[in-house]
Amino acid sequence: MNRTSVFKWCREFKNGRTSVYDDQRSGRPSILTDEIVEKIENALRDDRRLTVDELSAMFPQISRSLLHETITETLGYRKLSARWVPKQLTDQHKLNRVEAGQEFLRRYKLHGDEFLRFIVTGDET
Repeated sequence: MNRTSVFKWCREFKNGRTSVYDDQRSGRPSILTDEIVEKIENALRDDRRLTVDELSAMFPQISRSLLHETITETLGYRKLSARWVPKQLTDQHKLNRVEAGQEFLRRYKLHGDEFLRFIVTGDET
C-alpha cells in the first residue's frame, strides 16, 4: 500500500470510520430478479441440454455472460456431457450412494470374489 493510501485510511478512521470494507454505493440495478432466476432454473430442469445461446434467446434481456454466471454460480450447475447438472449432490443422492456401497459390501462378504463377476458397469455417453 502506498503512503497516500495509508494517510487516507488513517484520516478515515480518525473521522469515525469503523470498517475496512467498501461503503455501499448506488449502482446500476440488477435485471436479475429471483423470478427470472427461477424461470432460468425451470427451463434447465425441463431441458438440461439447453445451451447458453438458446437460453439467451429465451431471456433476451440478460447477457450471455450473466446467464452463464447465473447458471454456474447462482444455481450451481455445470455442463457435463452436454447437459446441465447440479454441482453438489443432494443429501438423498449421498444417502443412495452410501446405501448402494453398503449393499455391495454385504454381497461381497457373503459371496466373495465370485460376486464381482456379476457386476455390470456402464456409461451414459
